[in-house]
Amino acid sequence: MKNPPGFLLAATQSHSGKTVVALALMARLCQEGYQIAPFKAGPDFIDPLWHSALCQKPSYSLDTQMMGREECRRLLQQHAPVGTLAIVEGAMGLYDGRQGVGGPGSSADLARTLNLPVILVINAKGMAGSLAALVSGFQHFAEDFTIVGIIANRVGSPSHARLLADTLQSCQLPPLLGWLSHSPELQLAERHLGLYLPHDHPLPPLPILQQAIQLQEESFRSLLPEPPGPAVATVSTPRSNSKRLLAGKRIAIARDAAFCFLYPANLDWLQEQGATLHFFSPLAGEAVPTSCQALWLPGGYPELHAASLAQSPTWLSLHQAAAQGLPILAECGGMMAIGQTLQDLEGKSWPMANLLPIHTRMTSKLAGLGYRQEISGAQGHEFHYSSRDPSALPAAFQVSRGDPGIRLGNIRASYIHWYFPSAPNSIASWLQGQS
Repeated sequence: MKNPPGFLLAATQSHSGKTVVALALMARLCQEGYQIAPFKAGPDFIDPLWHSALCQKPSYSLDTQMMGREECRRLLQQHAPVGTLAIVEGAMGLYDGRQGVGGPGSSADLARTLNLPVILVINAKGMAGSLAALVSGFQHFAEDFTIVGIIANRVGSPSHARLLADTLQSCQLPPLLGWLSHSPELQLAERHLGLYLPHDHPLPPLPILQQAIQLQEESFRSLLPEPPGPAVATVSTPRSNSKRLLAGKRIAIARDAAFCFLYPANLDWLQEQGATLHFFSPLAGEAVPTSCQALWLPGGYPELHAASLAQSPTWLSLHQAAAQGLPILAECGGMMAIGQTLQDLEGKSWPMANLLPIHTRMTSKLAGLGYRQEISGAQGHEFHYSSRDPSALPAAFQVSRGDPGIRLGNIRASYIHWYFPSAPNSIASWLQGQS
């Protein structure tokens, strides 16, 4: 099946401004009537929330290492139907992945897999002729995909932009498609896990986003399809495992500002397996929904909401559910919230739900990062600035690398965020309390 029209926005390295460029292009093209299908390369949770805040639809993560190439193709086909324009924001630098240059997990591998052209975002502050050497080097490693143009970020002036465009043209390199000046209004604040979330730091004003990129109209428009028409809904592409492993199951899911790291594909998968989803907010003190047969506590930012969570009435109903043997899967921040205490970034210790005999402590340095695989084949990712004590407790998962977690009764908890479709039988067994 032919892939939908679109492109992948990559960069030379992290902090080049990919997210701002992605949001600015999405805002501009939405204003012109295009139906944007947003995606994010890599196991990211935060950037997709910004996409969703702007486009008012879920932004799906695509990762050839964690999900596999076929799953990435399937997600693109399903969520970028006819009539839409797929915009995929890359991760890190174009060739940064699990290993090697442009290997699995990299934006380059994703571009090859999806047969999408690449637009390279470059921080051009203080740059002139060196741009040619940089672009030439990136183009040298572009195998089975094409870098079709450059968007320069943090450009000093229109004359600086003309200099960059002339440099690329004289060296017969991909053209300058557009540029952004350095503007405080376009900056997105960052903290320990990445950008702030949209509800903590609002989007730049829409008119500013829509006009942020100075486009080289002819070059850029040549990459777009014909004037947009209405999007045509597509039938969901079934996965190879069509057995409904959670038929009739009611699953309670914590979801609020403290528990917001959820892959949309995980929610889709639960429903495809026959489960009904019931969301609740520990921050709002909501009780665990009754009559549920499983509970999922995803990650997020419990450390930023520790004072509220310390007083949450939710924990009483959580204890009751655990005492009745309810299977509980807790990921990263979800695990931290059900320990005894959580020490925040200021060093203050807060009481948590006290389901697990652990204490977690925020750290100033990165404590865990990387792809993880369970012996069952379940794929996931770990990224945290906190530590757990004690660590010598019965393991929840068999992993060769990373956090094996904790198994206590029907509770499985670890720092790993799992991608549910990667191992349907195992994930379903965890949510049903099976060994």
